[in-house]
Amino acid sequence: MSQRLLIVDDEESIVTLLQFNLEQSGFEVTTAMDGATALELATEKSYDLLILDLMLPEMDGLDVCKHLRQNKVTTPILMLTAKDDEFDKVLGLELGADDYMTKPFSPREVVARVRAILRRVQPPTLETSTELAAQKENVIRFGEVEIHPDNYEVLFKQTALELTPKEFELLLYLATNKGRVLTRDQLLNAVWNYEFVGDTRIVDVHISHLREKIEENTKKPTYIKTIRGLGYKLEDPSLNV
Repeated sequence: MSQRLLIVDDEESIVTLLQFNLEQSGFEVTTAMDGATALELATEKSYDLLILDLMLPEMDGLDVCKHLRQNKVTTPILMLTAKDDEFDKVLGLELGADDYMTKPFSPREVVARVRAILRRVQPPTLETSTELAAQKENVIRFGEVEIHPDNYEVLFKQTALELTPKEFELLLYLATNKGRVLTRDQLLNAVWNYEFVGDTRIVDVHISHLREKIEENTKKPTYIKTIRGLGYKLEDPSLNV
């Protein structure tokens, strides 16, 4: 079954170019030319990924992203921007976008980026009931947090958390390296899979989001510790009692 994408851009030439290349790559594509239509489609229908331009009529991409996340729509969002401005990129990520690309870009790069994001968010295929049983045992626990990698689920105090794909991948990587100090560059390369030269602020934004969801006091975190001058470390507070 083809994966479904929603492309949102007010430049018809860009929409046509992206639609052609993505459909040629096997994706099912829906398009929208303004933010209000995009929000309506993404809220009412199910998509595997949204390609969302920052500058849109009626409602800009940042507002669309913000409203979707507020409505608990966790569909991955690849944001497009003509502005080579770090503030716009960081703000988009803070509002819940998973990735961004700056115009101009090549259609081939967009297809590669889309595939990379979808690979990260797709749960593994279970071939047999024996494998299913094994998957259920694959649980990572620390403190009051449980990560179920094969179900793409995180529980905090037995309640399921709403995490974006990038937040999930980051928390999982921290947990599988529990007790180790990880630099921002290490986290960037491990979770995002390609270079964001000078953009380690992306890591800080996602760490902040995770702390809001699993820490009782974000100013005094017990799980994700900041190691000044180095990076971050995930700890199990129950081991320190």
